[in-house]
Amino acid sequence: MDADAILDRLRQVEDPALGDDIVSLGLVNEVEVTGDEVHISLALGAPYSPKETKMANEVREVLADTGLDVDLSAKTDTGLTGDEQVFPNVENVIAVASGKGGVGKSTMAVNIAAGLSDMGARVGLFDADVYGPNVPRMVDADEPPGATEDEQLVPPTKYGMKLMSMAFLVGEDDPVIWRGPMVHKVLTQLWEDVEWGHLDYMVIDLPPGTGDTQLTLLQTVPVTGSVIVTTPQEVALDDARKGLEMFGKHDTVVLGIAENMGSFKCPDCGGEHAIFGEGGGQKFADAHDMPFLGSVPLDPKVRTGGDEGKPVVLDHDSETGQAFRDITEAVADNIGFVKRQQHVDSR
Repeated sequence: MDADAILDRLRQVEDPALGDDIVSLGLVNEVEVTGDEVHISLALGAPYSPKETKMANEVREVLADTGLDVDLSAKTDTGLTGDEQVFPNVENVIAVASGKGGVGKSTMAVNIAAGLSDMGARVGLFDADVYGPNVPRMVDADEPPGATEDEQLVPPTKYGMKLMSMAFLVGEDDPVIWRGPMVHKVLTQLWEDVEWGHLDYMVIDLPPGTGDTQLTLLQTVPVTGSVIVTTPQEVALDDARKGLEMFGKHDTVVLGIAENMGSFKCPDCGGEHAIFGEGGGQKFADAHDMPFLGSVPLDPKVRTGGDEGKPVVLDHDSETGQAFRDITEAVADNIGFVKRQQHVDSR
């Protein structure tokens, strides 16, 4: 069977998000037949995305009766070379943001990162909240970074994630009192002077609001997409709009809206209570034509998980953990859609 015959078979595999088969869309980069093996390069950009994994499995299925060993690889063309990127060995950069504090943004960032790592991805988690870094506590990481001979920082690892935070570099109780230019300089050094290695995803936990750190990120880092975190009540949604506008002004894709502190299920009566309102995240997403990634219930396990350094997404027996896993999978799927669309547009 030659390459053309294989391409004919691959036309049976649809990309439901883009609405056509993978050959017509140009998502098959290369087909090479060597003896009893065929190597196929697909334009898939989100490792461990459930939807992209399903497409890859369908490729194997349509070739299952050919007698060929199928070797798949993935690469998308987004127009950026390694020399143009701050993170040349990082495939996808996810910025987790919120318009205001107190909505559980760091909790969402930690659980998305830990969820991706639990799926098998190579993940980095960067705590960019210079003034209030708390990611190390939330993953129970107290090991400081190492250093190479050329003075590059070596990030510690927890739950399979490579970590970096200002909390590693200052005293536990030392306040960080810096003006904007200093923030820009330190963040740039932490991004560029760290041995991140090859990563599928870099999750960046931004501070709340729309200040210097966010501008530094958007002006210097090729962000694949952002996640905006909110709670159901109107005051949080008002601030979420500011974050949405900020990313829009910098032409940054918003992967979706994630709602935290949704309904509370009473352990005594079994009833559900909408303490902070109901459905606000979904309505906000619908009003702005944004994907709704999901809602996490108001659950004491989230608080204890953060305090004890055990992300609840890793609890596979927890409904709340499942809510975080659903959001994580939606983030990966939406990154895949963004990267495939960029690949199609660049042809």
